[in-house]
Amino acid sequence: MSKEWILNIATNRWDLNKKNSVGPVAEWIRECSPKKIEEWESCYKDKLKKFLERKKIYIKPDEYLEDLGKKLYTKISEVLKKEIEEVSEEDCIVYIKNLVINRTFEGYQTEINTIYSILEKELGVKLIPAPDNWDRLYNVDFYIQVKDKYIGIQIKPISYNQTPEIHKWKDWLEKSHKKFKEKFGGDVFIVFSVKNEAGRKEIWNKEVIEDIKKEIERLS
Repeated sequence: MSKEWILNIATNRWDLNKKNSVGPVAEWIRECSPKKIEEWESCYKDKLKKFLERKKIYIKPDEYLEDLGKKLYTKISEVLKKEIEEVSEEDCIVYIKNLVINRTFEGYQTEINTIYSILEKELGVKLIPAPDNWDRLYNVDFYIQVKDKYIGIQIKPISYNQTPEIHKWKDWLEKSHKKFKEKFGGDVFIVFSVKNEAGRKEIWNKEVIEDIKKEIERLS
C-alpha cells in the first residue's frame, strides 16, 4: 500500500521494531517453530508477556502492541507531519543537486582511495598523488617514483556491466599514456575497480599488480 513506506520509515526511525520494543522476534520464532500463523501469534504473545514482566511493564501483550501502534501514529501525525510541512521547494532542489553531484563524487573518491590503499599494500611502495594537470595531460591519478623515472597509475571505477568494454578504455587512453612514458620513462597502468557482492571495492584486473611490480623492477 502507498502509505506503507511512511509506516516503515517512522517505525525504523523510532526503533519501534527493535528488540527493546517488541522483543527478539527472529530468535523467538525459531524457538517456537510454528507451522501456522496462529501458532506463532500465540507463542509470540506468551513470550512478549514474560518479556514485559521482566521490564516491569504489567499490561497485556495486545494492549502493549496497541500502545506501540498509537505511539507510531503520534510520531507520524505530529513529528513527521511538522517536519514535512517545513520542507521547502528550495530544500528539495538543493537535496537533489547534492545527491547527484556531491554525494556521487564523494562515493567515487572513496572508491578511488580504497583501491589506492590496496595498491600500496600489495606493491609495498608509496603512491604519490599526481599534479592536477597530469589528469588532463596524461590521464594519470597517481605515480610511483623509481630513481629518476615515474610509473603512472590511473584508477578507473567501473560497474560489472562495463567489464567487457575495458579494452575500449585502454584504446582511448593509449595516446595520453604513451606521452607519459616518453616524458617520464615508465608505463601507465589502468587499475579497474568494481564493487563486489558485499559492496566492497576490489581490483577487477588483479594481474595489473604483477605488471606494475615488473615495471618497478625494470626501472630499478
